[in-house]
Amino acid sequence: MTHSVDGPYTARQLQAEISKRFAQLRLARNITQQTLAREAGIGLRTLRRLEAGQPTSFDTFLRVVISLNLGDDLPTAIPSYDIRPIERVENRGRERRRARPKVQGQQNQPWAWGDETPD
Repeated sequence: MTHSVDGPYTARQLQAEISKRFAQLRLARNITQQTLAREAGIGLRTLRRLEAGQPTSFDTFLRVVISLNLGDDLPTAIPSYDIRPIERVENRGRERRRARPKVQGQQNQPWAWGDETPD
């Protein structure tokens, strides 16, 4: 997936791209809209709206993903955040359950190798 010239995808651009890919994949696998809708447990009109890039529910999206056997690949699109041992110590063994607003001027970037300041 490529980004637009002006920066990251907008929600509309992302929706259009994913919708187009659903239709292309369905056709490449020689599956009719009627068959995919039935296997996903959704209405034919709903599938047509999804493939046209029109708004549908997240449940509809997931049903089509699963029906196209893409369910195992979807979680890899969103990186998992595992708490580091030092964060567990700093938080006294508790994991973060809510985010705090950023304080102006405060950097909220995770540390990475090479970020050290020279001594």
